[in-house]
Amino acid sequence: MDIGYPRDSIEYKSVRSYCTLQQRLMEEIIFSKKEAGRLLKSKIEHISIIFLILCLGLLILNLSSPTAEAAEGVRLFINSREISADPAPMIRDSRTMVPLRLISENLGAEVEWSETDRSVKVSKDGSTALLWIDNKLFCSSDKESVFGISDTAPLIYNDRTFVPLRLVANILGIYVDWEAETRTVFVDSERSAGFLEIYQTTINNIKENQIISGTTLLSAYSKEATELGANEIRFYLFEPLSGEGKVIARGNDINATYTWKPDPLLHGTKVIAAAFYSGQGVLLSGGVVPVVMKVTPMVRLVGVAEGQKINGTVSLSFESNMAVEYVKYEFVQEGKVSKTLSSETDPYGTYLWTPQLGDNGVVSVRAIAYDHQGNAYEGSPVSLTVNVPREMQLKGITSSYAGQQPLTLWVSRNFLVSSVEYIIKNVQTGIEEKIPNSSGLLSAWWFPGPEKAGTWDMIARVTDTSGKTYDTGAIRFTLPKTALINLAGIGPKAVLTGEVKLKAQYNTPLNRVDYYLINKITGQKERIGGGNDPSIEYSWIPLEKHNGSWLIQATGIQNNGAEVSSPSLEIQVYTGKLYGPVPIIEKSKFQEFAAVMAVESREKTGMSAALQTAQAILETGWGQSTPVDKYTGQISKNLFGIKGSGPAGSVTSNTWEEYNGVSYRIDAEFRAYNDPQESWADHKDLLLTRDRYSPFREVMHDSTQGAWALRRCGYATDSKYPLKLIDIIKRYGLEALDNAKI
Repeated sequence: MDIGYPRDSIEYKSVRSYCTLQQRLMEEIIFSKKEAGRLLKSKIEHISIIFLILCLGLLILNLSSPTAEAAEGVRLFINSREISADPAPMIRDSRTMVPLRLISENLGAEVEWSETDRSVKVSKDGSTALLWIDNKLFCSSDKESVFGISDTAPLIYNDRTFVPLRLVANILGIYVDWEAETRTVFVDSERSAGFLEIYQTTINNIKENQIISGTTLLSAYSKEATELGANEIRFYLFEPLSGEGKVIARGNDINATYTWKPDPLLHGTKVIAAAFYSGQGVLLSGGVVPVVMKVTPMVRLVGVAEGQKINGTVSLSFESNMAVEYVKYEFVQEGKVSKTLSSETDPYGTYLWTPQLGDNGVVSVRAIAYDHQGNAYEGSPVSLTVNVPREMQLKGITSSYAGQQPLTLWVSRNFLVSSVEYIIKNVQTGIEEKIPNSSGLLSAWWFPGPEKAGTWDMIARVTDTSGKTYDTGAIRFTLPKTALINLAGIGPKAVLTGEVKLKAQYNTPLNRVDYYLINKITGQKERIGGGNDPSIEYSWIPLEKHNGSWLIQATGIQNNGAEVSSPSLEIQVYTGKLYGPVPIIEKSKFQEFAAVMAVESREKTGMSAALQTAQAILETGWGQSTPVDKYTGQISKNLFGIKGSGPAGSVTSNTWEEYNGVSYRIDAEFRAYNDPQESWADHKDLLLTRDRYSPFREVMHDSTQGAWALRRCGYATDSKYPLKLIDIIKRYGLEALDNAKI
């Protein structure tokens, strides 16, 4: 009774009924939950409704449990001889798995084991089955190699290699029969059988052995996957010898078409696989097609056209038919030998080019793309005619300025300068003044005093490298007649835990400055520093009695004896024991520690494990700097510095703020976790659920594309953040973490 019987035959139905009642006996009979329901319905006139419900429940329960269990009570006959195997065959995912030794000893097959790629090659009478441990991809060879996807992968169990009996026999053309009444498997190596396809999946647009020369559109169709509610599709590129590869595209729209830009360094025969998955990550269907990699690199500048006239900033990008790591833009002015190259730039984003006055004339621009080995691929140059006007603008001040804090003045311009003077003119009197100590400097610090009360116009007078001068447009503002003093280096909510540097900024001559702590309740003041030289920095060391919340203030004495005081700022003083960041694990062990969580996350979410591991290395300093509650010593187990409250509450640690142009530390709450795994999952949830990271999710399977997408989504402000991640991935061989199997 061959499994190939027609579905409406009595033999076929009897086997199915028996398997339903006995719960997952052998791998020859695999039924979907939908089919089982249809079969039970057709037998309703013979079996009671209650019995049907019980049977269906048992069937669904067993079919959904992908465990390996001993095939107790199952007899195995090979060529009419009963086989007593030790270890015994087992059932896994409703398939009979047999020890590899049985294949070689009882089927007259030759077996080869490769420890390098953990593969099994079974050969008999010119037919070969090549399988990889824990991999559902397989290769069958007769006159030519044919790849496919199985529903069960070979495995190592109790140090023994088990292979799917039906798959191996199917590939080798060996007859296998199942007798339900006696729970017996019959294998007849002298009787041939045709190959039975496990899945019916079509990869669209790609033919067998098609040459992949550049950008390729990927889509696939599977009726069974659609009916079973597949909600994810993944496209893989596998090496035919190792059975391993990388995810090259993925998404939750199984009917969509995905774009793949291949690695230009890949050559020769590869295997493209399309696999459909359920929401729980269960493989529902899949198909493969062999291809030949032979990329013909193409790079083209986008955003400008030949002969275009440029009179301002332009947005440049480039098109390519291959995967690249970064891009540079080259600018060559006609008649000049020197070239100007941009820094490493996002190959999937845009580059803003603002021509300088000195660029006027004909400029040749081209994009140069670089692969992950640093090989350059040059695009064709595009000639542009640049004619930008001279531009300069006074920066650091606006019309709303009222003298409340000091300014740093500077000039934005599109030409080279040798010096800048900042000049103010009294609107009422027309008298001009140069800002003191600014002559010849490109920037200037200015804190206007009460003597400058009134309305003023400010300009910057710029001298270029040829000695010619130019004036910027004027900015008009009004200053009050107010003497001011501000604290420098201490800001609102600052936490003082040790020696404090006390310094003031002031806009009027002082002959003394004093610094005070002020009791928030009583208003009582305590002088903590100061002296007759207001320009110098004073020190104060808080005592235990100062612990708590205070106000701090600077008070200056003007030459006329009048006092001027700074705004009082709320601060905290703490002189107790402080705890700093601690290692989550030894530095030498962190890479492996992070990689385990990253690979587990990749298998669940599809996010590159290499990228995840690189982020953890970069953001924790190899796991040596995780936030700790500075007051209690509670370890946060927070690997990514996420603020707020977590599953284990929060810890108080330092963060930075700025006040009056000076950075200082304040307390902030960081999420605490029960273990690092919670932190890892929380960080991935952030990237997987926030709307702002939607562009990242589209490419998160690829470590390079993902690194650049994180920057574009605003994850990091550091323009070099993607390059730092990419460097870590390459330097420490993290690419291997994204090696995938089905």
